[in-house]
Amino acid sequence: MTDAISVARGVSWRVLHTFFTNKAFLLPSVAFPLFFFTAFVGGLSRITQVPGFDFPAGYTARDFESGFMRRLMLAAPNRSGILLGYVFSALIRWATVAAVVTIVALLAQMKIGGNGVDLFGLYALALLLNLAGTLWATGVAMRLRTQQAAPVMQMPVFLLLFFAPVYVPLNLLQGWIHGVASVNPITALLEAGRGFISGSPELALAAFAIGVGLIVGFGAWAVRGLRRAEAAG
Repeated sequence: MTDAISVARGVSWRVLHTFFTNKAFLLPSVAFPLFFFTAFVGGLSRITQVPGFDFPAGYTARDFESGFMRRLMLAAPNRSGILLGYVFSALIRWATVAAVVTIVALLAQMKIGGNGVDLFGLYALALLLNLAGTLWATGVAMRLRTQQAAPVMQMPVFLLLFFAPVYVPLNLLQGWIHGVASVNPITALLEAGRGFISGSPELALAAFAIGVGLIVGFGAWAVRGLRRAEAAG
């Protein structure tokens, strides 16, 4: 365990140093969430007038191509620490972006109906989803070991979001998209998030269960990916 923590500390420091000192990584991570916030806040501010709307208020693969990962695996006494390092650094990056977006939202006088407990639930749920996404992407990177793996990491996530009630509650969707969204696991996470913000939590238990399940499943996916990377040399 000591060896794993030591490796995790080194990997996370390298990733975070690259993230915070390289504008090519830092600026898009902060700018894109702010862009979407700015782009959609105007149009979506009128959505309350829709009838029935009653809502209240990629470093891992690059490391393989550069040869760094090969050297890291040779030097690491416990290679599980590599996964822990990527997970820890992803949490710091998420916390940084979440803090910036939250500050901007408060300055823009975003209406929040939930209390402190609700907001804690919202951030806890977002944290679980971020962990799951990190483990998914890490597993893909360990298997493909090339920067061209980025679309494989992103496309399934985009598809899940496109077939989920991102902008309106599930009951406002009609036709085939309603049927697909009803069985989409991301739907519970989005509905729970909206509930936390509005102060009327719903599907919270299901959302946290799905979040934990995704972490367990993608955790096994990432570990098996690490084993394949080891076997590939």
